[in-house]
Amino acid sequence: MLGRVDLSKDLIIRWDNPEPAHVDLLKKARVAAVLCSDGNQVFFDACSSAGIQTIQASELKFVGLDKLAGTGSDKNVVLTTGLWPGIRRPPTVEGRGDETASASREPWVDSNGYLAGYLRALYPQRAPVLGYLPEGLDGRVIPFDSLELALVESWTAGGNYLLAVEPNYRQALLSGDPKAMLAWESLGRTAHWLREHIALFRQPAIPIVTALVEPGAATAEIANLLYRRNVSPFLAPASDPPAPDARVTLAVVAVNLRPPPPEIAGRILSHAEAGSTVITAGLPSRAWWQRAELKPVRNEPDRDFYDFGKGQVVAYKRPIVDPSEFALDVIDIITHKQRAVRLWNGPSVIALATASPRKGERLLPLVNYGAPIDMELQARVQGHFSKAQLLRPDAPPLTLPVAKRGSTTEVFVPELKRAGVVVFSGG
Repeated sequence: MLGRVDLSKDLIIRWDNPEPAHVDLLKKARVAAVLCSDGNQVFFDACSSAGIQTIQASELKFVGLDKLAGTGSDKNVVLTTGLWPGIRRPPTVEGRGDETASASREPWVDSNGYLAGYLRALYPQRAPVLGYLPEGLDGRVIPFDSLELALVESWTAGGNYLLAVEPNYRQALLSGDPKAMLAWESLGRTAHWLREHIALFRQPAIPIVTALVEPGAATAEIANLLYRRNVSPFLAPASDPPAPDARVTLAVVAVNLRPPPPEIAGRILSHAEAGSTVITAGLPSRAWWQRAELKPVRNEPDRDFYDFGKGQVVAYKRPIVDPSEFALDVIDIITHKQRAVRLWNGPSVIALATASPRKGERLLPLVNYGAPIDMELQARVQGHFSKAQLLRPDAPPLTLPVAKRGSTTEVFVPELKRAGVVVFSGG
């Protein structure tokens, strides 16, 4: 907390060159607090009169991914690492639409929700706040509504985003551009909707795949692509792995880790002993998972399979250098039938299957990084449920028909503009 400002849930915005005349604009977006690097007392007083708090940049600690380990118990940390969210065209392809997708080509999605999950895993005592800037965009055109996307993706992953308005958007707002104003008002409505449903966005992911993370970029990038490939991982600190439960956890991803102490290595491998698959990777000279009890099953060019206890160990012979392909390997290991969530007709959508604050429910937050989807989005989650309801910031709640498909429940979402949550119940 910073005075009356709550980093975990307040809509906080950076606003350079603040003027009292800007306060009405901030009110339209339902901004709760303004982060100022400078300003004048007249602006501060105008904000106070409008019920908007002001905080100084010096009250927060801005750090990149490489400096997180040194932040200790500081509760006012904001992570500056991140990419401006949305779709961009891969540089090797010319003359194609940004969101063209086919069996051999996918949209190029920049996303940051995984960072909120990463912060929640490593620093559970503080609010996971992202604060990257719209920089390094290489001439990319930034849609006005991408600021709303930045807020949505952080919230649906359990965090918050310190809003940073792209310069062209800010200028359009100050000039009263109609499209900019529509996007601004939509941002305010969505922020209000997110706060109304905050309990839905503070739930743990279903740990069908548990990925162990530690400070540094190596495991963060593994988490990134597990999110992007809709593996829907539960992230946990490598320094304190969860207790094994093979009834729920099918795979534990323990790749690109620094060699853990023997006691921690034993706790990781206990998941395989209990019946799960433990996936490791690293140089043979640093194979911390080696045990006499490992029974070789088969050898592949890049990895070895071993039986261990009631489960297995899959050991890659080198550190993972292609996290995207690795995420697909993880899906193959647990199989499509046992994934936490599976989507069709939504190549620009990232989903996360989570628990619910209410017993017997399953939540499926959906974030669309591309153009609005106006065709049915097919989704399946593990578990059998008799009811489903779609909640969205831009439309009333909608009841969805459900169908059992093997061990999963299937729904068809009729459209998805930016975000929605499917609430499964009657389990």
